[in-house]
Amino acid sequence: MDTTEEKHDDGENAEEDTEEKEELRRRLEQHETRVEELRDELEEREERVEELKSRVKRVQADFKNYKQRADEKVKRAAERATESVVKDFLGVRDDLERALDAEGNVEGVRQGVEMTLGTFDEVLSKHGVERVPVEEFDPEKHQAMMRVDSEDHDEGDIVDVYEPGYEMDGSVVRPAKVTVAKAGDEDAEGDDD
Repeated sequence: MDTTEEKHDDGENAEEDTEEKEELRRRLEQHETRVEELRDELEEREERVEELKSRVKRVQADFKNYKQRADEKVKRAAERATESVVKDFLGVRDDLERALDAEGNVEGVRQGVEMTLGTFDEVLSKHGVERVPVEEFDPEKHQAMMRVDSEDHDEGDIVDVYEPGYEMDGSVVRPAKVTVAKAGDEDAEGDDD
């Protein structure tokens, strides 16, 4: 009986081994299928990464080209603006030359210079350049070169202009150089002490 039981046990063991092997084979196939799915997924993601890298390079190249075009456009605009100003001043130069050609005629030279000055002021005005007003002293627009005693002016009034100032579109290009009044009594009071 031992042999029959042993054979029966061997048969059961063989059957169990076969079931176990089948189970292992099935699980192995599932794992292989999952590994294949993960490889496919990884490959898709790598393709997506390459696509995004390519897109980033294109955007960077487009931006670089845009920046170069914008810089060139700004440069051309500045050159055109400079050319416009130069053209305007050529007329002033021509007027000065005509004034010099008025030989011996002092009145003609004077009229020529006055015309040229008028033309020059028109060109400046056309480009937004105006004289700094000198009614009241403003340290933002005036540079006090000297302070003088004056009975005819209040303290801080502008007495004289050495050199006119100019502003362009509200910004001071060159401050006016001026003489400013100080109270005449200040020195007298200081002398009495």
